[in-house]
This record gives sequence, structure tokens and C-alpha cells, in this order.
Amino acid sequence: MARDDRERYARGLDDYHDPTSGWGGAAPARSALTLRLILACFGFVVAVGLIVWAVAVSAPMPYQVVPAIVAVIAVVNIVVVARRKARGEPG
Repeated sequence: MARDDRERYARGLDDYHDPTSGWGGAAPARSALTLRLILACFGFVVAVGLIVWAVAVSAPMPYQVVPAIVAVIAVVNIVVVARRKARGEPG
């Protein structure tokens, strides 16, 4: 990563997430990566808990598969956010 890119990430990526920010006096959008990471971890824990419960009570297959899909999506989200935070994006 070039030095200019690191300095740009340190300052923040104005208008990166919201192309309309700054219009009408609105401040540029900022990413809430830490909140997104916390919520993804919470979703993963809840989904795994639901999977364990569904297997323990021998629930029908959709009650086992849907939380598994949510857990996979949460893991992907955790990986994406962790990479962005490691890259130096603010939030």
C-alpha cells in the first residue's frame, strides 16, 4: 500500500460510502466498522445458539439450515470488516 493511501485512510475516506454526502450541508458519511463487527459477532453467536437448540430438540430441517446460512453470512461479514479495519480504514 502506498504512503498516500495510508495517509488517506488515516484522514478518513470522505464521500466513500455515500456519494450524496456533502449535498445540502450534510457532513460526509463515516463507516461504523466497529459496530458492524460487534453486530456480526452477535449474529454469529445467536445463529450458532439456534443451530445447537434446533439440533437438540430435533427441530425440522429448515430450523437448522436457516441459522446455518445466517452464521455463514456473519462469518463472511466478520472477515470483510476485519480486513478493512486491518487495512486502516477508520471506524
